[in-house]
Amino acid sequence: MSYIDRDLLPGEHLVHRTRLYWLVFAGPVLVSIVVLLPVAWLLLNSTWRPVSWLPLALATLLIGVAILRRQTSEFAVTDRRVVMKRGIISTRSIELILGKIEAIAIDQSLMGRLFHYGDIVLTGSGGTKEVFHRIQSPFEFRRAVQSLTTEGVGLMPARSTVMPRETVYPLRSPIVRAKREPERIRQ
Repeated sequence: MSYIDRDLLPGEHLVHRTRLYWLVFAGPVLVSIVVLLPVAWLLLNSTWRPVSWLPLALATLLIGVAILRRQTSEFAVTDRRVVMKRGIISTRSIELILGKIEAIAIDQSLMGRLFHYGDIVLTGSGGTKEVFHRIQSPFEFRRAVQSLTTEGVGLMPARSTVMPRETVYPLRSPIVRAKREPERIRQ
């Protein structure tokens, strides 16, 4: 069971879920194919044959870490909040109540536009910014957040247009130094 499924509040429903983009594997796979496999092949065909397994073990470790990183990162929108969690040993989780989100932005490079991934920047009340890198389908994530926050705006009661009775101090010239009592506005 995932972190988000365990962490749902009673009556809370999951609206949208996403994860890190598969590009998390690009670096480890590229290093493994371009660097570590040739080194293993060279070691296998030399006098260093007994240690030729080390580059293969390192390649497996790099790819395993990428798999764990992707599997332990969760991003979701519920009908009450946005939940983001990363990590397995040292975790970082952020939960923002939908009413406290001031802005949601997406930073997307050319590669991100081509492969449909990007960085999500959430700005909460008070100006706190949370950035999550390489999220798959970031526009769908933003659309889910915006659809829920605009529903909440429609449910807000209209503000009263009647101004309360106020005390007004009349304007006076700086030359006149007489003290005056405040006057009440007549309605």
